[in-house]
Amino acid sequence: MPYLDDPLIIFTDLDGSLLDHHDYSWKPAQPWLDKLAAANVPLILTTSKTSAEVAALQTALHLTHQPFIAENGAIIHLPPGWQTQEQQPVHVMGARYSDIRQALVDLRQRYDFEFRGFGDVTPKQVAVWTGLSEAQAELAMQREASEPLVWFGNDLDFAHLKKCLSREGLALTRGGRFWHVMGTDAGKGQAVQWLSQLYRQQRGVPVASIGLGDGPNDLSMLETVDYAVVIKGYHEHQMPVNDGNGSQVFRTTEFGPHGWSQGLNHFITLP
Repeated sequence: MPYLDDPLIIFTDLDGSLLDHHDYSWKPAQPWLDKLAAANVPLILTTSKTSAEVAALQTALHLTHQPFIAENGAIIHLPPGWQTQEQQPVHVMGARYSDIRQALVDLRQRYDFEFRGFGDVTPKQVAVWTGLSEAQAELAMQREASEPLVWFGNDLDFAHLKKCLSREGLALTRGGRFWHVMGTDAGKGQAVQWLSQLYRQQRGVPVASIGLGDGPNDLSMLETVDYAVVIKGYHEHQMPVNDGNGSQVFRTTEFGPHGWSQGLNHFITLP
């Protein structure tokens, strides 16, 4: 198990993980947030939220000096301290939002698929779907490389939609509340791997990675990191993380930020 003063990098999901599923509070996790900050451990927000949403949260969490991963891994933002001549401030993995929307509109017209995405509705409807305020919903609609969907059709049509998207170079990822459409080469696991490699190159030493998440869209992240915390979630989805020798995965008995703290207590030894 790593010590807090070892070379560490931590990737965390937000909704249902660091943030409470119901009120979006991170207060129960604050003691660990303070410990990580004092030890200069990078805490990388890794979420389905948009860049606009994450930027506001980063400020509130005092993490603006760290990178973040948005839209389920489709977008990586690098702060000045992480940028190089080769790396721009924003790294897009996969398809652009305008191309995703065009493909979805074309497929719906062609096959009469029954779904609605954020690009089809108003901020008021997104607020109803998510429990966010309308102002927060507007931030959630500022998308760059993925589209959340609500599916209303049957299973057969859904399987057909998946095949059609695959032919367009797109894939579906299951989130806590929505299906997310993005490029096939985008995902939390791919983004975590890319950012971990960049950090190791900067440090010049081996770095242990910890990932924390509660939903199916976190699985690729949890299977990429060295130590995975599967936070108990308010859903019925299976979370089959490949745990290697069995000691690298911890499943919490608590939800949200309480489970988040429980996971770090399990894996990180205080010096």
